[in-house]
Amino acid sequence: MSALELKAYEIFKNKFGEKDAETVVEYFESRSEEKVAQKTDGLASKQDLKADLAELRADLEGKIALSKVDVIKWMVALWITQIAAIVGLYLTR
Repeated sequence: MSALELKAYEIFKNKFGEKDAETVVEYFESRSEEKVAQKTDGLASKQDLKADLAELRADLEGKIALSKVDVIKWMVALWITQIAAIVGLYLTR
């Protein structure tokens, strides 16, 4: 029990009796424990954060790989077009 709980216990003991005071203090303890449990339920652990980070990293790596492939395709298409234009201009002379 904390100092505050002891003071509350003493006050309730003087007014209601020892058994009733103990019941009231136990009630307050259980309520405070429930509130703490409710607040900590939504918190993420390090393992949860690491798993989410790994999932995001894998997704990002996949997107980067796809964008690299797209860039290479466009570069090859532009090179072929450039070569065709140069050859076409050279043959028209």
